[in-house]
Amino acid sequence: MTTSVSEPLAAGGRTMLRVVFWAAIAFSTFQIVTSAFSPLSSTVVRALHVGFLLLLTFLLFPLRGGEGKPTHLLTKLIGFAALGLACYHWLFEADLVQRAGELTTADMAVGIVTLVLVFEAARRIMGLALPLICLGFLAYALFGEHLPGAFAHRGYGLDQVIGQLAFGTEGIYGTPTYVSSSYIFLFILFGAFLEQAGMIQLFTDFSLGTVGHTKGGPAKVAVVSSGLMGTINGSGVANVVTTGQFTIPLMKRFGYQPAFAGAVEATSSMGGQIMPPVMGAVAFIMAETINVPYVEIAKAAAIPALLYFFTVFWMVHLEAGKRGLVGLPKAECPDPWAALKARWFLLLPLIALVYLLFAGFTPMFSGMVGLALTVVLIFGSAVAGWLNGTSLRLLFWIALGLACSAFAKVGIVSVMAAIAVLVVLLLPRRDGRATLALAVRALVDGALHALPVGVACALVGVIIGSLTLTGGATAFAGYIIQLGGHSMFLSLVLTMLTCLVLGMGIPTIPNYIITSSIAAPALLELGVPLIVSHMFVFYFGIMADLTPPVALAAFAAAPIAKTSGLRIGIRAVQIAAAGFVVPYMAVYAPELMLQGDKGLAATLYVVFKAALAVLLWGSTVIGHFRSPMNLVERALAFIAAALLVIAAPITDELGFLLAAAVIGGHLWRARRMAPVTL
Repeated sequence: MTTSVSEPLAAGGRTMLRVVFWAAIAFSTFQIVTSAFSPLSSTVVRALHVGFLLLLTFLLFPLRGGEGKPTHLLTKLIGFAALGLACYHWLFEADLVQRAGELTTADMAVGIVTLVLVFEAARRIMGLALPLICLGFLAYALFGEHLPGAFAHRGYGLDQVIGQLAFGTEGIYGTPTYVSSSYIFLFILFGAFLEQAGMIQLFTDFSLGTVGHTKGGPAKVAVVSSGLMGTINGSGVANVVTTGQFTIPLMKRFGYQPAFAGAVEATSSMGGQIMPPVMGAVAFIMAETINVPYVEIAKAAAIPALLYFFTVFWMVHLEAGKRGLVGLPKAECPDPWAALKARWFLLLPLIALVYLLFAGFTPMFSGMVGLALTVVLIFGSAVAGWLNGTSLRLLFWIALGLACSAFAKVGIVSVMAAIAVLVVLLLPRRDGRATLALAVRALVDGALHALPVGVACALVGVIIGSLTLTGGATAFAGYIIQLGGHSMFLSLVLTMLTCLVLGMGIPTIPNYIITSSIAAPALLELGVPLIVSHMFVFYFGIMADLTPPVALAAFAAAPIAKTSGLRIGIRAVQIAAAGFVVPYMAVYAPELMLQGDKGLAATLYVVFKAALAVLLWGSTVIGHFRSPMNLVERALAFIAAALLVIAAPITDELGFLLAAAVIGGHLWRARRMAPVTL
């Protein structure tokens, strides 16, 4: 499991807090400036991005990985040295370009030390699993010529490997680091500002008010709030430890078993990584890797994400019906519309972000506008507190003028300025010092939350660089293609198992990068559409965080639920049934991800099939529909759902007939029993 950032920070003492505080502020400021104005080349930005990541990691995380232990002075100095090594790429940028491929002794020293520090930083944050996997790929690049058969390569010198991994754009400064420095950090910071401004409270109150009083309401609150959190925060584990602090104890108080409560929160939170518009960091890497607009990734993920949360919601509903669990008293639930009225302005940055992404603007521009609008809203509340009546009237006329210029097609900036000024007129008033403290906390939180993601992106560059240099992915892809010639299904199962096994020790981002490098091209060669092949490995990378024995999201929920992480993981796999089925359905019916050219009718048909299969599988797993289901009904429901998923002649017809028979027979039998409301 990853070490908590807050633990070593809390134990570092007052001086340590100041150092980390200013380093985090500098990191966030650097990222905002370079994203907004691009004063430096992309290569330098990537190097300094990694330098700041290493600095904060060595300031925060001790050598032996013990949570809560302060780091030693030598470790802190290593962190500053790492930032200095990053500046080497800035100071000698022109020289490095001119002698590309011909490294000097100084270049070799900088490259080797930087690689070692990246490995060590990843070990301190994420443990040994990912560094060992990447070390295996590095060893393959250095010594792979001694392997037998098709896996051997022609051999490369140390200088070639270091040049590829530490100075080129295919190693630790490759595409994942580019995406981390360009897109991911901005969206993490965007989420941090919204969280500090009160978005979590808005989502929680709205969820409680809408579904808290229904059957199984507390668990449904977890599903809705985690799904909403996924729109601004793509980190599943982070969602568990934020919304889970409230939802898991609430579920337990109203009768849900601890393992089920933790599983609902873990499953819902992991779904945030596939919930547009922000999704997880992987979505940005995927867009850059396959060279398609980010909005196309979001469109492809929309229907599967809704099916995923529909599955979790349905499982919660069935579990509540099975155990006779009720919701919260209506009087204890907040008014959702009052909550929305009190914090409506927090939705504006999210609305602007969605609009800009779907209007064709780049994720970087959309993220900057969303972040800027969030900052305007936060500080606007302080400004509103200082204004008198005359000032407010003046602001109104300024807003009107800006709005007119916007209608005159002056540009998107005028539109945003008009919205910002109008919002200031309507914002609740906030104390200026409290507002400044809130913004500073958001800058620090954003930098600290970026550490696990950014360090993982840098380290997996070793895998990409090694595969690019040696062509090692070809052998594995060839094996999958050969297997797929006999059975596409077996190829998909092999790819799924690869994702799940890798996910037992590494986060979603490196999992996706590894499998997309070696397996996704093979699926594409077998005829799977480009986006679908990458989404397939993306989905199972997410499912790996729910799958025992490791199941990071489940173990993150364990301390809150006060039960075994393994038990939570087992229940989470049951609840997330659609997460394991939908990727297969998308391969055989790409319309589920809005791919192909069969039109809207085909998409609606596939969605209906998938939803019906989810209903049947949910009832099979829980053993309840209108009333308890016997073993025969559960077996027939499972077979009907499987027939609806299998893409073979007449399986759909058989599936619909069997589903109608099972549901009809169950409802007839339930009517003869004591009435139980659905």
